[in-house]
Amino acid sequence: MKNMKSNFAIILIANFIVAASATMIMPFLSLYIGTLGDFSEDYVQTWAGLIFAATFITALLMSPIWGRIADKYGYKPIMIINCFGIAISIFLMGYVQNVEQFFVLRLGMGVVTGFIPTSIAFISKHTQKEIAGKTLGTLQMGSVGGTLFGPVIGGMMADAVGFQYTFTITAIAITVAAIIIIFGIHEPAIIRKKKSSIYSRKNVLWAIFHHRLILNIMLVTTLIQIGNFSIQPLLSLYVSQLTSSQEVALLAGVTFSAAGLGNIAFARFWGKLSDHHGYEKVLSFLLIVSVLFIIPQAFVTELWQLIFLRFLFGIVSGGLIPITTALIRREAPIEVQGEMMGYNQSFRFLGNILGPVLGGIVASAGGIHSVFYTTGLLFALAFIVMYLLQKLPDQQMNDLLRENQLAQK
Repeated sequence: MKNMKSNFAIILIANFIVAASATMIMPFLSLYIGTLGDFSEDYVQTWAGLIFAATFITALLMSPIWGRIADKYGYKPIMIINCFGIAISIFLMGYVQNVEQFFVLRLGMGVVTGFIPTSIAFISKHTQKEIAGKTLGTLQMGSVGGTLFGPVIGGMMADAVGFQYTFTITAIAITVAAIIIIFGIHEPAIIRKKKSSIYSRKNVLWAIFHHRLILNIMLVTTLIQIGNFSIQPLLSLYVSQLTSSQEVALLAGVTFSAAGLGNIAFARFWGKLSDHHGYEKVLSFLLIVSVLFIIPQAFVTELWQLIFLRFLFGIVSGGLIPITTALIRREAPIEVQGEMMGYNQSFRFLGNILGPVLGGIVASAGGIHSVFYTTGLLFALAFIVMYLLQKLPDQQMNDLLRENQLAQK
């Protein structure tokens, strides 16, 4: 018990460092690309989008693979490999000579961006089901905090010491996190049993697509991420429409942070509430209330109104990802829990990729206001999915796995 408390604290800190490192480049991505040659503004913006998305694309493909390896060999080795891999990728980014090298390194970083889903699976596996929501909600504070403060830290370091040293310092921080994990994390010995053939990758994938709850929870996760990411690239422009201040970047950062602060403040509360009242019920409630805080953002006339609504939205959205993760943890067989968490993370990364694309298309067609309508519609659709799911009979993942294996014989 003492070891698990120590493990949890270390993972929480490591999640903050890794999440911060993944987002610290956001404030100066375009500026850094501009230092690699004499480029037009359109060229820089196009490559900024590609380079930002590159990590999510490879991470989407690799997350289930890392999860499967962790199930077999243990979570601690994979977390260490991921940390060192991210550190090396970020360190080398400070020495690229052209945009193509930068893009390749971002792709490479995605290959080893399995730390957070692996760490979640590790904590989840050793957490009692009765408190999974509260524990995962608390754990999310690390990754959300990193995402929230990463851009701020990255921007401050870039201004203070330059781009190259910023990459180097970040790489050192992640290396320290890896060292702490090496000496501080205590993982129970993996009992190497011959894994039953029912847990083959092909069979697990088949079962996911035939398990109504798991498949739809993963789709709901994608809808949530699409909604969250659709407005992010447009937030600075929307803020500039609401204020005459010259400090648009700062005010956009405050507006962005408002949702994150609400998220951090209430993630643990929603997780604990869902442990007591049921994950499906609390998730459905949060989805429909999110709609009520998203739509009014399209009608604001003052910046403070937008900041206030973003904070309220952050409060209710803080429970969404921990609860979906707790649902997957509840339904997934212990033998493939890491792999299942990896697939769930892949659905999240898919939303991260599709969100900015959808936001850009909708905004160009109907204005930024229409993005909030679209996001509200996505959350409403997720609510309808959850409402219908609760009326369907339960399925057991192991039963599906066995049935499909017998059918193949």
